[in-house]
Amino acid sequence: MSRSTPTDVASPSIPDKFYFKIGEVSELLEVKPYVVRFWETEFNLTTAKNRAKHRVYKRNEVEVLLEIRQMLHVERFTIEGARLQLKDRMKEKHKQFALDLKANPTKAALRLVKKELLAIKTILDR
Repeated sequence: MSRSTPTDVASPSIPDKFYFKIGEVSELLEVKPYVVRFWETEFNLTTAKNRAKHRVYKRNEVEVLLEIRQMLHVERFTIEGARLQLKDRMKEKHKQFALDLKANPTKAALRLVKKELLAIKTILDR
């Protein structure tokens, strides 16, 4: 009998959407919604709320939750170990992102415009 390794588990494909409800996220992660809410608190994830005050998740938040699931369920990290590992991975991604933006100033400008438009949208949604 072969032992499962972290590379044995296929990551589910994330649908091409802007926002996901907690039920959709829990189905993607194959965990109950209360587990998703628990991970939010343990990993200091902040999620947006829609007009009905329900949690909604952006694609990048779903990707982070998939990483958390991978670390906890497959790689068998403890919560604290996964928290530290996630912090290290995020630092590395941020460094790479900064390098990519320096190499492509147009991309940096577009990111800034997108960030400002999202801030305006948040104000208008209130």
